[in-house]
Amino acid sequence: MTSPHIVDQGRKPVVHGPRMAASTGNPIVTETVMAILAEGGNAADAAIAGALVQAAVEPHLTSHAGMVSCLYWDEQTRTTHQLNALGTLAPDLAPFRPVNGVGGWAREHAPGPQAAIPGFMPGLGTLYEKFGSLPWARLVAPAIRWAEEGHPVSSFEYGVNVFAAPFFTYFAEGREVFMPDGHLVPVGQVQRNPKLAATLRSLASVGPEHFTTGGWARDFVAAGNALGWPVRIEHMTANPPRWQTPLGFSHRGHDIVSLGPPERQAVFCAIILGVLDELGVAGMEPMGADYVYYMGHLLRLAEQAVGFLHDSVAFGDATAALMDPAYHRSLANILRSSRPRADLTEHVRLGSGAPAFAATGWPAAKSSLSKAPLGSCEISIADAHGNVIQMMNTIQSGGIPGFAVGGVAMMGSHEHSSMAAHFQTWRVPGVRMRNIIGNTFVMRDGKPWLGLGTPGNVYATVVQMLVNILDFGMTPDAASDVPRMLPLTDDYILAVEGRLSPQTVVDLTARGIRLAPTPPWDWNMGSFQMVWRDPAGGWNAHADFRRTGAASAR
Repeated sequence: MTSPHIVDQGRKPVVHGPRMAASTGNPIVTETVMAILAEGGNAADAAIAGALVQAAVEPHLTSHAGMVSCLYWDEQTRTTHQLNALGTLAPDLAPFRPVNGVGGWAREHAPGPQAAIPGFMPGLGTLYEKFGSLPWARLVAPAIRWAEEGHPVSSFEYGVNVFAAPFFTYFAEGREVFMPDGHLVPVGQVQRNPKLAATLRSLASVGPEHFTTGGWARDFVAAGNALGWPVRIEHMTANPPRWQTPLGFSHRGHDIVSLGPPERQAVFCAIILGVLDELGVAGMEPMGADYVYYMGHLLRLAEQAVGFLHDSVAFGDATAALMDPAYHRSLANILRSSRPRADLTEHVRLGSGAPAFAATGWPAAKSSLSKAPLGSCEISIADAHGNVIQMMNTIQSGGIPGFAVGGVAMMGSHEHSSMAAHFQTWRVPGVRMRNIIGNTFVMRDGKPWLGLGTPGNVYATVVQMLVNILDFGMTPDAASDVPRMLPLTDDYILAVEGRLSPQTVVDLTARGIRLAPTPPWDWNMGSFQMVWRDPAGGWNAHADFRRTGAASAR
């Protein structure tokens, strides 16, 4: 019999509730969140408990040594807060990569992830200090239970683990987490982590400090030193999480709040929405050739433009220049005036040596998707008090790559020095790493109407959801069903979910674009967790069907 705690990929219903709602990437997490809300906990309490459970039941996607980011709407003060709790790189330590060469990983994706100071637990501690209301030990208790008793493995989890096994099982400590009996836990069987349960019991009694100055932190430092990484205990607290003001902007009468620098999502979305407005997006056919052509180009142009965004501790702020309507008009004029005049279908045929929908399309896209082990999880919560949180927690951005300490498996940071890199920072004291996180609110009547976000390639997909909802007038759940795309590459290849109409395929090919179809609903394209207010009152919630999430409302 299938476990009620396994939700497969596939269509999921919208749920409605008069008082509260939640959507997370895992049914166990959603169950935990709703239980905390039912006890009178607020959105922060529920998100903390949910994130702790998520890292226990989805170690393939997130980690207690990863990172946390969120937008938090505080109903009492009617203020939105942005929390940056990404992992950090010590400014006085050179990059440290202990697993180069594992399973050929470094040969394909050199130089590979490097060790980083975890941000996950400091972030949850910071969120709890500002907004938590229930006892800390109560919020940790569900994660202890699930680590001790174990969780049933879904086919999705098993598939990810098969893919990532060469990385996660290089060290004996990693094998103990992912291969407790010498092999991956089969689908439908229970995976336990007793070492993690012991770690979480100490977390419950000591508090978040267990991971920053306490026993786990000391074990982490000792493990790094034994591997050759000269990390010190003072590094664990040298660059604490940061509360900051998120970045808001308007689009065709809608107010949008998202993550400001050093994060890139708000500016990225503002550029694309501003240019599309100049191009008349509201009159375009959803996923028609005009829209796909312009969006593909804009995803590429905006990704390059936001490479100028860095932490203001070390750089000047380019936000205003990048969000200037005059800049958007200029980009629109470039795109409009440079459209192909000739039919380029024959060029595509001759240049590719295959039909536009080539069988080798997806690998040929050379997209930013990597075969490296990657993972993250999104949580959306609206509580009975009017507070709303949109949170991402992820295995990326913290810890020692491929290693495990106290049952906590770690990925490390994919930080890279290139201008357009998603994970990027500068080794200057106090500088926060930037990421591709997409926590976003759409505001109505001065408060969140919609909270949405996604794991995966959020830098490219959040803005597509916003266009579907705000420009094309779709409901959030209908918007999540629309095909998604990645930025057009320099060699005019567009990776897009393979559900375009035949006419759109013909028209795009005539414009010189080679289409690289992904699976029709590709989990790498993100899987939105959303809550939104119902016009009649109450809340709706939905879990995108590209992954294995669940929504609930009361």
